Amino acid sequence: MADGQALDEVVRFTSELIRIDTSNFGGGDCRERPAAEYAAERLAGAGLEPILLERTAGRTNVVARVEGTDATADALLVHGHLDVVPAQAADWRVDPFSGEVRGGVVWGRGAVDMKNMDAMILAVVRAWAREGVRPRRDIVVAFTADEEASAEDGSGFLAEHHPELFEGCTEGVGESGAFTFHDGTGRHLYPVAAGERGTAWLKLTARGRAGHGSKVNKENAVTRLAAAVTRIGEHRWPLRLTPTVTAALTELAALYGIEPDLTDVDVLLDKLGPAAGLVESTIRNSANPTMLNAGYKVNVIPGEAVAFVDGRYLYGTEDEFRATLDRLTGPDVDWEFHHREVALQAPLNSPTYARMRAAVEEFAPDGHVVPYCMSGGTDAKQFSRLGITGYGFAPLKLPEDLDYQALFHGVDERVPVEALHFGVQVLDRFLRTA
Repeated sequence: MADGQALDEVVRFTSELIRIDTSNFGGGDCRERPAAEYAAERLAGAGLEPILLERTAGRTNVVARVEGTDATADALLVHGHLDVVPAQAADWRVDPFSGEVRGGVVWGRGAVDMKNMDAMILAVVRAWAREGVRPRRDIVVAFTADEEASAEDGSGFLAEHHPELFEGCTEGVGESGAFTFHDGTGRHLYPVAAGERGTAWLKLTARGRAGHGSKVNKENAVTRLAAAVTRIGEHRWPLRLTPTVTAALTELAALYGIEPDLTDVDVLLDKLGPAAGLVESTIRNSANPTMLNAGYKVNVIPGEAVAFVDGRYLYGTEDEFRATLDRLTGPDVDWEFHHREVALQAPLNSPTYARMRAAVEEFAPDGHVVPYCMSGGTDAKQFSRLGITGYGFAPLKLPEDLDYQALFHGVDERVPVEALHFGVQVLDRFLRTA
């Protein structure tokens, strides 16, 4: 079990990492290097040999390897990103980059997404160094840049240009999993991610005939774009159940004593109550219009109008997603991928999943571990190019009055000290046995 120093360090590291402002505004506007140097210094203090890598100056990644005792075992990747989304200080109760510890809670941008997990990883490997512990299999630790944008300077760069650092890695664990989900009935669920929807950020372009705003114009690019955006926004995507989502529905139904009728999933979700929130965004593909850009003067009909759509597709449905977008955009609007990443699926019958479940249940004996699929995506997508199967496992035991999902990219992001203590103990237990 992680020692008392590890429990102190995970809190201190979380706070100090938050104080290093690594806001990622997109378009390359971010600098992770100070946080990368911070992490590398603490890895070196554990006797490891961290490597700092950049595609772009200041966009720094850190990779280190902890040697295991079984040279024949496959290696395990443990990764966390160093960048965070921006925060407007005026909206917060505390300075979002203060890392303030108040009332048993660490406040600041990155407290749950995901400098807390970065701190857990650092605290665990340092505890191992003090105790002389070696895991069974090699553990490759990676702290990445640019996850909150395209990952081109982060995991994408590492996977493409430095695959040798991940030699032997067949599985990986990263963010968004093994957190407490309170269902409103007193049950504590701990969803572990075993899949991700694919990312399909789309750019729509409508072209027409430019002209005077007072004249009849049946080739109005804005009208064409608006019609396509409306069709996309109002489209009801058909039900598509992946193995992970099917398992989640089946296990949740069993937990609540409900017949798992997968022929009428909407009725099943109603019966599950708040627990339906774990799966309701992953039973279908989705496409949400998010940005519009057209024109430069009210009395001028522009010749072009552009929109952006946040699309997500389930594992095995990309061809259907493409065909549907072709139909919904119609003949007058072109679409292309602004950013695309694959959907992921991880097995639930693996020893690694079983060990994650066992580690959570050891420290949360009243908890119920269930699988789930992430509606969004993580660095696991890029690492999958190396043949690494990804799971979401960043354990936190949270109180009922803290809405974990709302804290991601939200105002007043924070994490309880007790949640960090739980997380470092569970992560330590899992990685020792993984």
